[in-house]
Amino acid sequence: MSMKLNSLFSDSYVDISQYRDQHFKGNRYEQEKLLKQSCTLYVGNLSFYTTEEQVHELFSKSGDVKRIIIGLDKVKKTACGFCFVEYYTRADAEHALRFVNGTRLDDRIIRTDWDAGFKEGRQFGRGKSGGQVRDEYRQDYDPARGGYGKLVQKP
Repeated sequence: MSMKLNSLFSDSYVDISQYRDQHFKGNRYEQEKLLKQSCTLYVGNLSFYTTEEQVHELFSKSGDVKRIIIGLDKVKKTACGFCFVEYYTRADAEHALRFVNGTRLDDRIIRTDWDAGFKEGRQFGRGKSGGQVRDEYRQDYDPARGGYGKLVQKP
Protein backbone atom coordinates (compact mmCIF):
# COMPACT_ATOMS: atom_id res chain seq x y z
CA MET A 1 0.00 0.00 0.00
CA SER A 2 2.77 2.49 0.84
CA MET A 3 4.32 1.76 -2.55
CA LYS A 4 1.09 2.87 -4.26
CA LEU A 5 0.92 6.08 -2.23
CA ASN A 6 4.55 6.84 -3.02
CA SER A 7 3.92 6.43 -6.73
CA LEU A 8 0.98 8.82 -6.48
CA PHE A 9 3.18 11.55 -5.07
CA SER A 10 6.35 10.82 -6.98
CA ASP A 11 4.99 12.21 -10.24
CA SER A 12 6.30 15.75 -10.29
CA TYR A 13 3.78 18.51 -10.50
CA VAL A 14 5.78 20.57 -12.96
CA ASP A 15 2.81 22.00 -14.82
CA ILE A 16 3.36 25.71 -14.69
CA SER A 17 0.74 28.31 -15.45
CA GLN A 18 0.85 30.68 -18.38
CA TYR A 19 1.66 33.63 -16.11
CA ARG A 20 5.23 34.92 -16.33
CA ASP A 21 6.87 37.58 -14.18
CA GLN A 22 7.44 40.46 -16.61
CA HIS A 23 10.24 41.82 -14.41
CA PHE A 24 12.24 38.57 -14.47
CA LYS A 25 15.90 39.20 -15.28
CA GLY A 26 16.61 36.60 -17.95
CA ASN A 27 14.90 34.92 -20.87
CA ARG A 28 11.71 32.82 -20.93
CA TYR A 29 13.64 29.53 -21.07
CA GLU A 30 15.63 30.42 -17.94
CA GLN A 31 12.48 31.46 -16.13
CA GLU A 32 10.65 28.23 -17.02
CA LYS A 33 13.64 26.15 -15.93
CA LEU A 34 13.64 27.91 -12.54
CA LEU A 35 9.86 27.48 -12.20
CA LYS A 36 10.18 23.73 -12.76
CA GLN A 37 12.83 23.44 -10.02
CA SER A 38 11.51 26.03 -7.58
CA CYS A 39 10.57 25.44 -3.95
CA THR A 40 8.87 28.85 -3.78
CA LEU A 41 5.18 29.64 -4.25
CA TYR A 42 3.50 32.95 -4.94
CA VAL A 43 0.29 33.32 -2.93
CA GLY A 44 -2.26 35.90 -4.02
CA ASN A 45 -5.67 37.25 -3.05
CA LEU A 46 -4.75 37.51 0.62
CA SER A 47 -6.57 39.90 2.91
CA PHE A 48 -4.51 42.94 3.86
CA TYR A 49 -5.06 41.80 7.45
CA THR A 50 -3.74 38.23 7.06
CA THR A 51 -0.71 37.67 9.27
CA GLU A 52 2.47 35.74 8.63
CA GLU A 53 1.43 33.37 11.42
CA GLN A 54 -1.85 32.55 9.63
CA VAL A 55 0.01 31.86 6.38
CA HIS A 56 2.52 29.67 8.22
CA GLU A 57 -0.20 27.70 9.99
CA LEU A 58 -1.92 26.83 6.70
CA PHE A 59 1.12 26.19 4.53
CA SER A 60 3.06 24.20 7.14
CA LYS A 61 0.39 21.48 6.84
CA SER A 62 1.95 20.61 3.46
CA GLY A 63 5.57 20.48 4.63
CA ASP A 64 8.40 22.34 6.31
CA VAL A 65 8.24 26.03 5.46
CA LYS A 66 11.65 27.69 5.13
CA ARG A 67 10.41 31.28 5.10
CA ILE A 68 7.45 33.51 4.31
CA ILE A 69 7.81 36.94 2.75
CA ILE A 70 4.69 39.10 3.06
CA GLY A 71 4.11 41.50 0.16
CA LEU A 72 4.20 45.16 1.14
CA ASP A 73 2.83 48.36 -0.31
CA LYS A 74 6.00 50.08 -1.52
CA VAL A 75 4.78 53.48 -0.30
CA LYS A 76 3.01 52.71 3.00
CA LYS A 77 5.01 49.54 3.90
CA THR A 78 1.77 47.78 4.90
CA ALA A 79 0.59 44.34 3.71
CA CYS A 80 -0.92 44.47 0.23
CA GLY A 81 -2.46 41.06 -0.40
CA PHE A 82 0.24 38.63 -1.51
CA CYS A 83 3.21 36.70 -0.18
CA PHE A 84 5.90 34.21 -1.10
CA VAL A 85 6.14 30.87 0.70
CA GLU A 86 9.46 29.05 0.38
CA TYR A 87 9.78 25.37 1.29
CA TYR A 88 12.91 23.32 1.92
CA THR A 89 11.92 20.76 -0.73
CA ARG A 90 10.17 20.78 -4.08
CA ALA A 91 7.92 17.92 -2.94
CA ASP A 92 6.55 19.96 -0.04
CA ALA A 93 5.92 22.92 -2.34
CA GLU A 94 4.11 20.60 -4.79
CA HIS A 95 1.87 19.33 -1.99
CA ALA A 96 0.98 22.90 -1.04
CA LEU A 97 0.23 23.81 -4.65
CA ARG A 98 -2.04 20.78 -4.98
CA PHE A 99 -3.84 20.99 -1.66
CA VAL A 100 -3.78 24.64 -0.54
CA ASN A 101 -4.54 26.43 -3.83
CA GLY A 102 -8.17 27.53 -3.86
CA THR A 103 -8.70 27.10 -0.13
CA ARG A 104 -10.00 29.73 2.25
CA LEU A 105 -7.60 31.73 4.42
CA ASP A 106 -8.84 34.61 6.56
CA ASP A 107 -12.20 34.38 4.78
CA ARG A 108 -10.70 34.68 1.26
CA ILE A 109 -10.11 32.13 -1.50
CA ILE A 110 -6.34 32.22 -2.09
CA ARG A 111 -4.43 31.51 -5.31
CA THR A 112 -1.06 29.82 -5.40
CA ASP A 113 1.36 29.51 -8.29
CA TRP A 114 5.00 28.59 -8.82
CA ASP A 115 7.50 31.37 -8.39
CA ALA A 116 11.00 31.36 -9.89
CA GLY A 117 12.46 32.26 -6.49
CA PHE A 118 12.30 35.29 -4.24
CA LYS A 119 14.80 38.09 -4.79
CA GLU A 120 15.05 41.18 -2.58
CA GLY A 121 12.73 43.94 -3.79
CA ARG A 122 10.02 41.59 -5.07
CA GLN A 123 8.11 41.92 -1.82
CA PHE A 124 6.85 45.35 -2.90
CA GLY A 125 3.64 45.91 -4.82
CA ARG A 126 4.01 46.99 -8.44
CA GLY A 127 0.96 49.21 -8.70
CA LYS A 128 1.29 52.93 -9.39
CA SER A 129 -0.01 53.74 -5.92
CA GLY A 130 2.36 51.27 -4.21
CA GLY A 131 0.07 48.25 -3.84
CA GLN A 132 -1.09 45.59 -6.25
CA VAL A 133 -1.86 46.44 -9.87
CA ARG A 134 -4.98 44.26 -9.61
CA ASP A 135 -6.36 46.46 -6.81
CA GLU A 136 -5.93 49.60 -8.88
CA TYR A 137 -8.41 48.34 -11.49
CA ARG A 138 -10.87 46.60 -9.18
CA GLN A 139 -14.29 48.29 -9.22
CA ASP A 140 -16.04 46.33 -6.49
CA TYR A 141 -15.99 47.03 -2.77
CA ASP A 142 -13.69 44.69 -0.88
CA PRO A 143 -13.11 45.65 2.77
CA ALA A 144 -10.34 43.03 3.15
CA ARG A 145 -8.40 44.70 0.31
CA GLY A 146 -8.74 48.35 1.30
CA GLY A 147 -12.29 49.15 0.12
CA TYR A 148 -12.78 50.18 -3.50
CA GLY A 149 -10.04 49.98 -6.12
CA LYS A 150 -7.78 53.01 -6.58
CA LEU A 151 -9.45 54.11 -9.84
CA VAL A 152 -12.90 54.16 -8.22
CA GLN A 153 -11.58 56.11 -5.21
CA LYS A 154 -10.26 58.98 -7.34
CA PRO A 155 -12.66 61.98 -7.49
